[in-house]
Amino acid sequence: MTRVVKFGGSSLANGPQYEKVTQIIMANHERRIVVVSAPGKRDENDQKVTDLLIEYATLSELDQNIENIQKTLVARYETIAQYFQLSPSDFKTIRETIIQLPLLFSGKGNDRLAYFKAHGEKLNAMLMALILQKLGQRARFVDPAELGLVVTGQPDSATITEESYTNIKHFKISDDEILVIPGFYGVTKKGDIATFARGGSDITGSIVARGFGVHFYENFTDVSSVYAANPNIVDRPVAIEQMTYREMRELSYAGFSVFNDEAIIPAIQGQVTINVKNTNRPNDPGTRIIPEHDFHPSHPITGVSNSDHFSALYLHRYLLNQEVGLTLKLLQIFYRYNISYEHMPSGIDDLTIIFDNRQLTEDKIQALCADIEETLEPDAMQWIEDYTIIMIVGEGMFLKPTTVAEAISSLTMNGIEVNMINQGASQISAMIGTKKKDAKRAVATIYQHFFQEDNHD
Repeated sequence: MTRVVKFGGSSLANGPQYEKVTQIIMANHERRIVVVSAPGKRDENDQKVTDLLIEYATLSELDQNIENIQKTLVARYETIAQYFQLSPSDFKTIRETIIQLPLLFSGKGNDRLAYFKAHGEKLNAMLMALILQKLGQRARFVDPAELGLVVTGQPDSATITEESYTNIKHFKISDDEILVIPGFYGVTKKGDIATFARGGSDITGSIVARGFGVHFYENFTDVSSVYAANPNIVDRPVAIEQMTYREMRELSYAGFSVFNDEAIIPAIQGQVTINVKNTNRPNDPGTRIIPEHDFHPSHPITGVSNSDHFSALYLHRYLLNQEVGLTLKLLQIFYRYNISYEHMPSGIDDLTIIFDNRQLTEDKIQALCADIEETLEPDAMQWIEDYTIIMIVGEGMFLKPTTVAEAISSLTMNGIEVNMINQGASQISAMIGTKKKDAKRAVATIYQHFFQEDNHD
């Protein structure tokens, strides 16, 4: 059985980390398809290679001095190569590619950024293949263009095409070789590089697993498990052994950052089991993300998370629920400003619209509110910045209808104000709105209510 295995930037930051990765790959002959990120930070004061490449793209576009940034980038990869005693001739192509990037691509703006950023992963995949070869493995670097990973969309927010899966399915791989594939990007039909919006290497890993028909995808990062709550909020939270695709999607939406929520989609389509593991503790079992039909919940909730990148617009108008077309008018306004909304809980006279405020600016908020005021003429309207969403998620919630009531009761008993309650149609999640100052305490309170009996067993 073949496995896809992906390594994040922290796992590939330097020579010693790289050595751990090569040992993991060689420890199991089933790990034959390797997806890599660009080298991450070596310490808190360091820069990610991706950030260096963004700087490189900007400086070169402005015709400013690029010698220092070129030297820094070469050194990042060369230090790893020297750790494994690669010869200068082996490293020559990587060095020359870094130096020649401004000559290889003359485009500007987001096209240029995508081209430069993607080389963080591309050069690292080339280096990984060389190192595995040095260690006696039959490894082959495979560019996304060669693989047939075709994308559409903007240069910095690519979307995978269905034809990619057909292309990957027919890609030839020998029984004794290891393919090393750069994550984070694909190519358009015109041959241009386009990157995924965020967490791109996770997405590539899922795409490749589905394409090759691989049903086990190991995603190595710097933690041993996905936890039931943020360890920065709850001391030593319960490690999640298994969770479903949709649980991961829901929790990722509200703050779980271990695995990219968009990367779940190809895995769902290919029914791929994802195993989140720790590069530094590879023998730890990690967390498995599996299809719903294989899951048997042992707890009412699987996890609780929070996110404070939300704002809300509150509208009050008598007989609001009887006005035909009001929601349509609102959506038309959002469309004009190119704004998406996250949730819209309502009552007979009240409506709250929740936004991801990362898409908003102060000017856009003022213009949006003025437009709504003029178009809908509400009796009262308030923009709420002080807004945090708490997400409670668990397949077991469907089996225990009192779960949400228990969570709310635990908050009110501890003096935490609840501004909004919204339970998803799937009945495996509930969203609670609180003030930002109460967010961490709310997460800890809900966690303690549901997990205190099992914690630290």
